[in-house]
Parts: sequence; C-alpha cells; structure tokens
Amino acid sequence: MAHNPEDRRGLYTKTRGRRKPVMPLSNSDSAAFEHNALMIYLNRFVEWSRIKGLTEQTTVHRERTLRRFIAWCDERSISQPELITMAVLEAYQRHLHYHRKSDGDALSLGSQNSLLAPLKSFCKWLAREKYIAYNPAAELELPKVVRGLPKVILSMEEVEQILNGVSVENGYGVRDRAMLELLYSTGIRRMELINLAVHDLDLKRASMLVREGKGRKDRWLPIGERAVYWLKRYTLEVRDQLLTRRDEVHVFLTDYGEPWVKNRLSEMVKKYLYHAGIEKQGACHLFRHAMATHMLDNGADIRFIQAMLGHADLSTTQIYTQVSIEKLREIHTATHPAKLEDKKILLDQLAAEMDGDN
Repeated sequence: MAHNPEDRRGLYTKTRGRRKPVMPLSNSDSAAFEHNALMIYLNRFVEWSRIKGLTEQTTVHRERTLRRFIAWCDERSISQPELITMAVLEAYQRHLHYHRKSDGDALSLGSQNSLLAPLKSFCKWLAREKYIAYNPAAELELPKVVRGLPKVILSMEEVEQILNGVSVENGYGVRDRAMLELLYSTGIRRMELINLAVHDLDLKRASMLVREGKGRKDRWLPIGERAVYWLKRYTLEVRDQLLTRRDEVHVFLTDYGEPWVKNRLSEMVKKYLYHAGIEKQGACHLFRHAMATHMLDNGADIRFIQAMLGHADLSTTQIYTQVSIEKLREIHTATHPAKLEDKKILLDQLAAEMDGDN
C-alpha cells in the first residue's frame, strides 16, 4: 500500500505525535531549581514509586507535579524536607487556588486536587523513610472534586454518522474505521486501544484482552459483530502493508508503521467528528460515554457496564444512569397521570389557537 499523501490529507496533522509542552506553574526557569536539595529526595521517591510497581503514567505525573512544587519552594528558599510544614503546604494550596492560566482561567478543583495528591504521597514517604520527624500533609484537606455528568453524549444517530463518514476505499480508512468501531463496541480507553497487542485479540471468539488497564487491571471484553468484521478486514488486508518491522506487536499502526500516540489518535477522531458535521467537544472518550449510555438505554445491567468499562467502584459507573433517560422517559410516559386523553383533538385545538394569534 503506497503512502500517498492525498489519502490522508485533511485527516491528520503531519507531526508525529508531537505533544504540547507542559508549562510549570512557577514563573522560575525550569532549570533554576535543579540545584535544590529537595530534588535528591524527589529522585529517590520516583525510584521508589517504580520499584513499588506504580504505572509509568502515575510515576511521571508524580515527578512532574512535584517538580512544580519544588520550583515554588525554591523561590521561597525552601530546600530541605524539614522545612516543609503544614503552613508551607497550605500556602502552596492557596497559590494553586489563586493561580491563573495563560487564558486567565483558574485551575479547576480537579486540577488542584491532581497537583496536591502526589504531594501528600511524597510527604508520607518522607516520614516513612525517616527523612522528617512527622508527616506535615497528614491533615491537609484536598479540594473536594464532585464527579460531574459527562458534558457531551453522542446519540446513536451521531455515532453512525461518524462511522459511515469514514471512507474505506483505501487501507487507511479501513484501519480508522476498525479503530472507531472498536472504541464504540467496547468502550475502551484511548491508551488501551493504543497498547492493544496482536496476541490480545481473539476474533474467532469475538473477544479481546485489555492488559493493564487503569490500575494495572486486566479484563476480557466481548467485541460486537460489526467491529469484528472491520478488525478482520484491517488485520487481513491492511496491517501487513503498514509494518516496518516484523516483531511489531501493536495492532494499530500509523501511516509510518509506528504505534499511535494519544494526542495523534485524538486528532484523528476529532477530524472525523468535524467531517461528520458534529460540533461537540471531545474525542476518543466520547465513544466510551456513548457505549455505556446506549447500552443502558437498551436495557443492559449496570454491573455489565461496570465490567466493560473496567471501573473498580460501581458508583463510578452509576454516573451513566443519570444521562441514560430513555427508559426513564418510557416509564414516565406510561405512569405519569398528566396525559393527553385525546391527543389529536387537543393538538388540533392548539394549532387553531396559534393560527388565530397569527
């Protein structure tokens, strides 16, 4: 399959998974605080996190957020663990609360919580390792994050519009259709799709293994018939033509024969939303929300949805029961006493009154 630029024009940016730079919350030069002695303890904490088996994503997040804290400390001449007191932590929490991003918006409570949680873990580790006499963050209260409803839910018609809008006249389109179908069929997360390996697919049994999903938990998932069809087409007709190395285990490969990265995958999904004329914010996670909501609308048990999504706590899954209103609408229509007894007569009367007003 030749790499014709026309085949992918308007679908992808030409950057190979380039990521946005992470801007520190401190105004300090990012290299200015490297001499701070707290960096020694940070490096040991990061090493300990990896040894304990935390995921690389969690470890990287801890390191990044704690570097921001150390940059803030360096501006205030705080360079030793024993100088990190409850008062210092509360001052940093206030700093995050009043901080404004480049667009002038404040940090969300979720972002503030995400930046403070690793700091609590760091202080707990410092005390456990006897670097400090006590844990100053033991009583630090994190901002309360209220789990909100998904802001955007694709309808079944919109999902079909997106899927049918993928041109499958070439191998790239077949691949993209297979990826979108799998996202919608299983509700897997973006990184779970990216990390999917060839040996994790069992298309004869219409199932797949998600290895080390969130929380490093494995789970088997069924795959719908239509997604199986497109996966078979991709794996049999397209994937070998994208391969640049025979030992490649990732199922889905880019035009360059490389595994996908999360930002580029999101860009691809957003392009198809745009081409379908759907102006809704989001990308891969929209299909996850849609899968859960649509299955609940069609009568699926909430615990099955929990297993599909890989949620450890049922309360996390129950958020979808608040956006799945089809069954609620049916029950409301069937049981609420305020009904139109003779709909046609009353609607005709209403239409006549409106004509009279005009």
